[in-house]
Amino acid sequence: MGIQQGTREFKHSSLALFAGGFSTFALLYCLQPIIPELTLDFNITPTLASLAMSVTTIAMALTMLFVGALSDAWGRKTIMTASLAAASVITVAFSFSTSFNMLLLLRIVQGIVLAGLPAIAMTYLSEEMDKNSLGYAMGLYISGNAIGGMAGRIISGLLTDWFNWRVATTVLGSLSILASIVFWLTIPASRNFVKRKLELSKLVPLLWTQLVNVRLLCLYGLGFLFMGGFVTLFNYIGFELLGAPYNLSQSLVGSIFVVYIMGSISSTWMGRMADRYGRIPIMLAALGIFLSGALLTGCGSLVFKILGITLFVFGFFGGHSIASSWVGLVSKEHKSQANSLYLFFYYVGSSLSGTGGGLLYHEFGWSGIIGLIAVYVVIGVLLCGVLKRLGAGDNSISTLSG
Repeated sequence: MGIQQGTREFKHSSLALFAGGFSTFALLYCLQPIIPELTLDFNITPTLASLAMSVTTIAMALTMLFVGALSDAWGRKTIMTASLAAASVITVAFSFSTSFNMLLLLRIVQGIVLAGLPAIAMTYLSEEMDKNSLGYAMGLYISGNAIGGMAGRIISGLLTDWFNWRVATTVLGSLSILASIVFWLTIPASRNFVKRKLELSKLVPLLWTQLVNVRLLCLYGLGFLFMGGFVTLFNYIGFELLGAPYNLSQSLVGSIFVVYIMGSISSTWMGRMADRYGRIPIMLAALGIFLSGALLTGCGSLVFKILGITLFVFGFFGGHSIASSWVGLVSKEHKSQANSLYLFFYYVGSSLSGTGGGLLYHEFGWSGIIGLIAVYVVIGVLLCGVLKRLGAGDNSISTLSG
């Protein structure tokens, strides 16, 4: 019997994973709104500065392929807590970077240690939650991701404007150390975890079994597309808003990320709608909202740009919430490896598209970014069509686990 909504354990696990998701994404994205500042401080191009995001996400993606196997042998709670604490300390160390290469090295190491929470958190939820509460629980966890991403961007933007980006990363790292303590004190011990012997030689065959599942491949593709489009837009929107005709300050650009609160709403709400009405129709709705938001950012009016960003965030977090919880239902066994692969594709999308989008932005301006996202949405709709033909739209475990 899994943990059910409304119980004490559900509240504790939700609080812990909310805090963990908050910390992880605050640290992961704290440099995104200040990429323009990095170009000035280190005298580099925007595309090169975007590597401060891309190297972290690619390091995280690669590490996620292995950290699931480690958690199978060592347990979920220990690795997740160590991941949060180490990443927090590394963020404080950013302030001592004397060169962009040093900052990149620290970001690579941070990506490696950050992998410990998101890959395992999804597995923890799929193991411990009652199937009828999984969508809501995953939505709450992802809402922590959304608020953490929002807070990290807003705090770093404000503190960079008031002081400098080094002060901003020191403050965020310190706050995340506190979040690590909250996580350790509140996360319930695993009840359905079965310890397995660590056998890395068997990891590749286990991963391969997940890669030959067409349903899972479709979900991995959706993760790639959502995250690729999402990070690409937010990596370069700051250049648009800081420049003419808007000429916003770094504080105002950072404050626009308050729209992330919509992500915390959509991840929970759309997760519940998917549990009730089916995943495919709600996923298609998320893709539609995602594209509509991107198109609105092409308007000249600042009001419409902000409205577009809001819709874009709403669609992204809703779609990610559905896809990530869906993986745990489709995979028959070795859920940690299935979830690790989902996040691998998710963050590879972030890395490749986040930096590659800079080339499109350089050549075609903002229309190049919108065009890339539109292509991603079309591919996403096609993947949903494949899932429907495979009979993967039903909410029942018996249908989805085949």
